[in-house]
Amino acid sequence: MNPEELFNENRGQQQPAAESPLVSLPRDLKMFKESIREVAVEIMVEGLSKYPIFVAHQHELKLGEVILDRNELNTEWSIHASTMEEFIEVGLIKRSRRENFVASYKNPNEFMCIFVVVPEGANFVFVPYQ
Repeated sequence: MNPEELFNENRGQQQPAAESPLVSLPRDLKMFKESIREVAVEIMVEGLSKYPIFVAHQHELKLGEVILDRNELNTEWSIHASTMEEFIEVGLIKRSRRENFVASYKNPNEFMCIFVVVPEGANFVFVPYQ
C-alpha cells in the first residue's frame, strides 16, 4: 500500500459490519512496547528526529522501516518505524500543519505515537508505555 492510498475515499458508504481489526492492537502493542521504546530512543539519540512515529498495519505498506513483522512474530500487527519528517516528505502530514502536529505530539519518553492503518482509513493515536 502506498501512502496516498491511506486516505479513504469511501467514507460515508455503508459497509457490512465486521469485527474491527483494532481489537487485537492493544494486545500486540503491549507485547511490542519495550522494542518500540528502544527504537524511539535510538531515533532521538541518533538525531534522526525528535518525533518518532510507529506505523501499525496488517498488510503490505511502503512507509518507514519494518521493525516488527507480524508474519515472523506470529502476531496480528506489523510495526514500522518512521519520523514526522518522513510523513511530511510523503504528504501524510501537510507542511502547513507541521506546527499543529508538533503541538499535539506527546512526550516520546512516555507515549508511543502510533499511526494506525486499517482498511477504513488511518489515524494517529498516542499510547502510554506504562
